[in-house]
Amino acid sequence: MQSDLKNLPKHQLISLLEEREKTAVVPGKTAEKINDKILGYERKISDYEQQIRQMEAQIAQLKRMVFGQKRERFEGDPNQRSLPFGVDKAEEDAREAGHEKTITYVRKTQSRSRSNHKGRHRLPDHLPVEEIEIHPEGDLSGMVCIGREVTDELELEPARFYIKRYIRFKYAPKDITIGGVTIGELPERVIDKGIPGAGLLAQILVDKYLDHLPLYRQRQRFLRENIPIASSTLEGWASQGMDLLEILYTHLVTDTKNQGYVQADETPIKVLESRKKGATHKGWYWVYHNPINATTLFDYQPTRGEPGPKHILDDFNGYLQTDGYSVYKKIGKRPGVTHLACWAHARREFERALDNDPVRAKIAMSCIQGLYEVERRAREQHVSPAQRKELRLNESLPIINELGKWIPKQLNKVVPKSQMAKALNYSFTRWDALSTYLYDGSLEIDNNLVENAIRPVALGRKNYLFAGSHKAAQRAAMVYSFFAICKAHNVNPYRWLKHTLTHILSTQFNDVRKLYPQNFVDNM
Repeated sequence: MQSDLKNLPKHQLISLLEEREKTAVVPGKTAEKINDKILGYERKISDYEQQIRQMEAQIAQLKRMVFGQKRERFEGDPNQRSLPFGVDKAEEDAREAGHEKTITYVRKTQSRSRSNHKGRHRLPDHLPVEEIEIHPEGDLSGMVCIGREVTDELELEPARFYIKRYIRFKYAPKDITIGGVTIGELPERVIDKGIPGAGLLAQILVDKYLDHLPLYRQRQRFLRENIPIASSTLEGWASQGMDLLEILYTHLVTDTKNQGYVQADETPIKVLESRKKGATHKGWYWVYHNPINATTLFDYQPTRGEPGPKHILDDFNGYLQTDGYSVYKKIGKRPGVTHLACWAHARREFERALDNDPVRAKIAMSCIQGLYEVERRAREQHVSPAQRKELRLNESLPIINELGKWIPKQLNKVVPKSQMAKALNYSFTRWDALSTYLYDGSLEIDNNLVENAIRPVALGRKNYLFAGSHKAAQRAAMVYSFFAICKAHNVNPYRWLKHTLTHILSTQFNDVRKLYPQNFVDNM
């Protein structure tokens, strides 16, 4: 009997129970056992159905991650800014059904036919111009020039290797009894007794850490020009060039620790372990970004655990904005530290719940969209921090208050282990940290700026795969830091690095900060 019941579908089990209640011919104890077994099977079936729904939601999320667009903008109902509070269940269901009908997803795709095309961009004025005059062929003696037509063509000369040769003349006194020989002084060399100049060294580092061109590929470029450079020589040049930046990086570490507002995040990097042949260690770049000064610090650590950010954040005081990683949460509870959460991460959790609970997900995403609409207008109007704070208190605070009442109410209605419950809990447990950005107009609503600074590392990992050692990973962190600052301040990284490598050894220790990318003046 038990084996037969196990194989019965749910609707047949229910029919069997109903038939038993009608006939009442089965002895009491036997009927009670059958009833208990059927109820047990029903509970198992209910659990299985819940697991199936969760797995279907996970599969849909993975498909969206693999095949979906990298960035999807949620377009909600522009008139929907309030949440259903203080209404009976029938009215709430009707409003949720209304949201389900009116809130839609819009994906913008580029049309094949371009209307309103304004033509190509004008070539920049700072480029040198080589003029080539072309006159008509034939006898022009009886003709007068009445005008000319100008056609511009953007051209390129490949990088040119050349030898910079210093010839120092020696002088000696005519009177040989006086003695003493004088010679012209050799300028400061980037690498003492080394071959590469500052421009070549800067190009090697830019190619590797900004354009993600590994050194073995750069060596092929030397060989095409019949310049035999060994791989070990290139590696030595790169490491010596990065060592020169260590003084400047030390100052950047000190300044980052003393900043009162830091956004933090981390990203992995494989490091070749010397103790195990062919094995790699999973290290981590801990990244710290200051949105006010637009500076970024990469710090390599072998671990993602609690000791990882200790080097930078151990004595930190001020605003710390991060994602929901537990290590940051513990730091955020320290005296003197105010922890800010990230609304972009909160929104992503609701976006993942679109397939699981579209009605509630769209309500939450529409409210979060309202918060970002306030931020967009503040950027477009170039308001001051004080004005942005006032704008947030007038327009963002009411949305946050309504959302703060709606979330705990919905937590009592959703399946505890569903994706929607996870999204609601993510915001509910971090609500104070999510609301902290209202305190100061200088604070950001999310952690996206530091995530943007990390992206070049992800591209580099696909090319050079791993760092040669823990020390090499830390040297790379120095270069990543300064290139990220160059990007934030719209500074040409090659020109900055060439200038810095040329002057860093002759710069006084107290004046080293003048070599920061944000202080670089490009005269080109």
